[in-house]
Amino acid sequence: MENILEISNLRKEYKEFTLNNVSLTLPRGYIMGLIGPNGAGKSTTIKAIMNLINCDSGRIKLFGLDYENSEEDIKNKIGYVGEEQFFYEDMNVKWMEKFISQHYRQWNRDEFYALLERFNVSPTKKVKELSKGMRVKLSLALALAHNPELLILDEPTSGLDPVIRSEILSILLEVIQDENKSVLFSTHITEDVEKIADYVTYLIDGKIVLSSQKDELLEKWKTIHIKNGYEIKELNNKLVGIEKNFFGVTGLTDKYEELKSTIKPYIEKDIVRIENTSIDQILISLVKGEK
Repeated sequence: MENILEISNLRKEYKEFTLNNVSLTLPRGYIMGLIGPNGAGKSTTIKAIMNLINCDSGRIKLFGLDYENSEEDIKNKIGYVGEEQFFYEDMNVKWMEKFISQHYRQWNRDEFYALLERFNVSPTKKVKELSKGMRVKLSLALALAHNPELLILDEPTSGLDPVIRSEILSILLEVIQDENKSVLFSTHITEDVEKIADYVTYLIDGKIVLSSQKDELLEKWKTIHIKNGYEIKELNNKLVGIEKNFFGVTGLTDKYEELKSTIKPYIEKDIVRIENTSIDQILISLVKGEK
């Protein structure tokens, strides 16, 4: 598969935070969810991908190109929705389209207005009159109107009501129906990732602790419950996110396949119970493990 995005050993050091040797790849035709708790480095990574900050070391390639030689070509192939929507507040939506369109080679005015109609955003409204959800929709319409090959969104659904969130996620799925396009979106809402992402990348404290296809991730990780009063040495150091309660011990493992035959007798005696897990549970357990 051709990779639309390649990041190798990216490092950015701030006074109180370091993005530490981040590496990831996103193939064409897929959606990647970049997830992690607040302050994990998601926005810093996206700003680096957009060439909005200078990193200390590492390499970023988009469409097989680099910013040093091909910034204009790269930016014309990217649709970007930032964490905050910055507009000229006293100008209307129609004016914003005219202003933004002059910066792209393949701007499609008809597509922009079709998206506005779909999103129920009035072109005559001033930006300052738009709700937060409408501002995100305007940003998305502006990002999609030049037919980008890669759509990058930084926390696009944060703070939005479930109806608007669902609508935006549906649009992201529509984007990759064209197998030449990909989507990268950061979020701390793991439910959104579980709904639409093909790949999941976890950032914690500036480091990637996990990057995998979502289905493989959910197949690999399992929740293990151990009945109260039992200690199973085969599971020592194999569980993360361990919790103890009146009923026993619960933890997650990504070693289930290698443990399966060993713990089978405990399962048969109802001492151990295995459950499928969720993206959210894996993230919480990894955060606990880092701490």
